Amino acid sequence: MKIAARDAATGPVLEIVGDLDYGTAHELREHVGRTALRPGQCLVLDLSRLEFCDSSGITALIAARNHAAAARAEVALAGVPDNTLRILRIVGLDQVFALHPHAQSAVDARSAPTPRV
Repeated sequence: MKIAARDAATGPVLEIVGDLDYGTAHELREHVGRTALRPGQCLVLDLSRLEFCDSSGITALIAARNHAAAARAEVALAGVPDNTLRILRIVGLDQVFALHPHAQSAVDARSAPTPRV
């Protein structure tokens, strides 16, 4: 697994490439743990190049959400592959994570001005 990081206007974007499984999930946990988040930011996890994700990988995604919540930030998953999306839906995590078709749409959704009423 490879993790590529970049900054966006709304917070860090981490692109996860390869397999997120028992053997690599600790790498994501460690990387996210070193990622500084400020209140109101959104950590985007770009999974568009994820090839495989097992239960350890799902747990690492939840750990990322917990890390963000502790910083009063949010997490969005982008480009979730169909097989992983199916698992997220089965266990109800599609109701926990903001899901976006790609990383830029996740950033754009957070960047859009809130309409005044």
